[in-house]
Amino acid sequence: MAETPVIDVRGLTKRFGGRTVVDHFDLKLDEGRICGFLGPNGSGKTTTLRMICGLLIPEEGEGTVLGLDLRTQRAEIKEQVGYMTQKFGLFGDLSIAENLEFMARVHGLDRRKQRVDEALEKLGLETRASQLAGKLSGGWKQRLALAAAVLHRPKILLLDEPTAGVDPLARREFWDQIHAFAREGMTVLVSTHYMDEAERCHEIAYIAYGVMLARGTVDEVIAGSGLYALTGEGHGADRLAAEIEARSGVAMAAPFGTTIHVCGPDRDALRAAVAPWQDRFHWKDSEPTLEDVFINLMRTARDNSVVVEHA
Repeated sequence: MAETPVIDVRGLTKRFGGRTVVDHFDLKLDEGRICGFLGPNGSGKTTTLRMICGLLIPEEGEGTVLGLDLRTQRAEIKEQVGYMTQKFGLFGDLSIAENLEFMARVHGLDRRKQRVDEALEKLGLETRASQLAGKLSGGWKQRLALAAAVLHRPKILLLDEPTAGVDPLARREFWDQIHAFAREGMTVLVSTHYMDEAERCHEIAYIAYGVMLARGTVDEVIAGSGLYALTGEGHGADRLAAEIEARSGVAMAAPFGTTIHVCGPDRDALRAAVAPWQDRFHWKDSEPTLEDVFINLMRTARDNSVVVEHA
């Protein structure tokens, strides 16, 4: 018997002021999976997350979250969802422990001291428990926000660009913890602009201006992009980006250290585009990156900022 998806939503649509922010979005996700949401700013990622967790009501669409109806059982869904917003929203004049104790009361949890102590230990916060939240660095604020989001042991965790402005070590430790939660059965939805974070997700969904344009594992999304890539090596190759990108058949060209990475939808056209530099540089086939796919989709997506009046 097939396992029932934790999230199974179809046709989710949300409009604000005549503009369609999310346009017939579908998502099916199993327990313990980490799904990354990518897309330009203003493309409906946050709105989609909020509809899934019951904070916003869609104009159209249906589905279930944790087996509960998305429209009629929103209160029950919200009780089992943890939500970490991009902006730090806890109390700066309370300590780490006091913030967690407050959140435990908000959720009406029993054994509050035990739960807070467990959260402090799990997120490595116990030695800083008495420190004021407002005095924490970005990485420690992030840990506190995550501890608060999972204090009530949710089955789904929604993360809205959780590591913006955080140093690489803190981001690595954060993602190690997210994978630990997933191993325990928590399902995670995370919006991010960092390609290395997207690559750490089990699967990704690319949304541009309310429409899902790509979905699958990172390898599946890259393979399905229809892009090809070349790498040029040699003295001064990295200085050719602007000139090569202007040529027919090239979607993008970017320096990578002392090399140049060139990408386009047709391998022969790409080879022809770099032919004038064939003798000066060594060109070899390479793999398109997730960043290539991201930028190509951004450039080709239709901007929905124009307001359309609905009858």
